Amino acid sequence: MIRLEAIFKYILSLVISLLSPVAISAQTPANVAEPIEQDSTSFLHGFAVGIDLVGIVQYAVSDYGQFEATLRLNLHDKYFPIFEAGIGRASSDDEVTEISYRSTAPYFRIGADYNMMKNKHDDYRIYLGGRYAFSYFNYDVSHPDMKDPYYGGISTYMANDVKCYSHWLELAAGVDAKIWGPFHLGWSVRYRKRLFHDSGELGNVWYVPGFGKDDSSNLGAAFYFTIDI
Repeated sequence: MIRLEAIFKYILSLVISLLSPVAISAQTPANVAEPIEQDSTSFLHGFAVGIDLVGIVQYAVSDYGQFEATLRLNLHDKYFPIFEAGIGRASSDDEVTEISYRSTAPYFRIGADYNMMKNKHDDYRIYLGGRYAFSYFNYDVSHPDMKDPYYGGISTYMANDVKCYSHWLELAAGVDAKIWGPFHLGWSVRYRKRLFHDSGELGNVWYVPGFGKDDSSNLGAAFYFTIDI
């Protein structure tokens, strides 16, 4: 009898020793909450300034282009209000029609980008955003004097300081990558939708600062060099 009682006590103690860790681990999540890691990044996490390289190259190799600078705020590495301003220039002399077109004027865009990366504090960012843009500008157009083949005499075709304006929306998507320290490179593609405009007394304009050629595609692109501050 004593032998059976000893065996029973041994088996009971063995079962208790095996079940004890399971019972403790099962109680721990219900009774002890895991600490939540706090995000120490400030709401206003600096700003960045930059320039668009595409517009500069475009002006160097074609009849039009722009010089554009950007100012972008960083709100908690997630939201990026942005202001873009530039000077658009066009200087065209058509060899076929002999029409010359000249325009130099500022343009402005204001909007915001949203960082789509799951880890918003990463050195790489994927943006989606939008812009409201507008430009008020003048242009000059001229053509060499022509002889009237029917009545004779010389006809002059010239118009100076033709006043125009244009407002449009842009949807933007792009990426931004840190290359060294505060220096970043990034690009974006834009879809532009004109809202309202006035082409002046002569009708269609050849070039709209910040928008591009009036008969061009609604798609555009930019390649930025920026510095985080």
